[in-house]
Amino acid sequence: MGCAAPQADLDPYQDLAYPLKEGESMPDSDLSLVIGNKIWSSWSLRPWLVMRRFGIPFKEVSVKLRQGDTKSSILAHSPAGKVPALKHGNLLIWDSLAIIEYLADLYPEHPIWPRDRIARGIARAVSAEMHAGFMQLREVCPMDLFAVKPLETFPEAVEHNIRRIVHSFRDCRTNYGAGGPFLFGDFSAADAMYAPVCLRFRTYVPDLARFGDDGTTARYIETIFAMPEMEEWAEGARKESAL
Repeated sequence: MGCAAPQADLDPYQDLAYPLKEGESMPDSDLSLVIGNKIWSSWSLRPWLVMRRFGIPFKEVSVKLRQGDTKSSILAHSPAGKVPALKHGNLLIWDSLAIIEYLADLYPEHPIWPRDRIARGIARAVSAEMHAGFMQLREVCPMDLFAVKPLETFPEAVEHNIRRIVHSFRDCRTNYGAGGPFLFGDFSAADAMYAPVCLRFRTYVPDLARFGDDGTTARYIETIFAMPEMEEWAEGARKESAL
């Protein structure tokens, strides 16, 4: 799935250099990831986080969302009219989860999905649930990276979404998370799929206990925000906002 939006009269595609960490050099890669604004584009964050976490070299192509010509600008990269999109030579993959699956095939040496068969099946199931569901939460609580907008009440459908996610996090951590602080112990695609949910919870849901959290979800959110890649994403959002 991807994020469509209205976009830019200012340089609609800014081909950004692959974001380098200190001491890194420009990668030799034929992978390009087309993404939207880092402050809003939850679907862009998901494959970006996988690629950065596992050190997969890529070039980052940024499209400004919520501008008058956003749609036509995105269409210049992807006929689906949404971001993200992954370019690999002449190949285009235009859906977040499909991009992650493609990367898992392309880089089998990286544990993008859990190595254990049962854990991998559950990780794919919860990721697919995120990919296809929680529409009410997305609608009422859109990703807004730096916002603090605590809500005292939620529509019933949103409350159901929050409770379901809290329950799912607890199940994953209890049954498969013994090896580390992430949903399945080590970081995996499932964590990338739910990172934007953690952002939404931080922005809109200050009291997770009322939705059944025993502390597991709160600790997991802290784990996600402690990732250096998340800070890197946030720093990129700050730079974009300053332009």
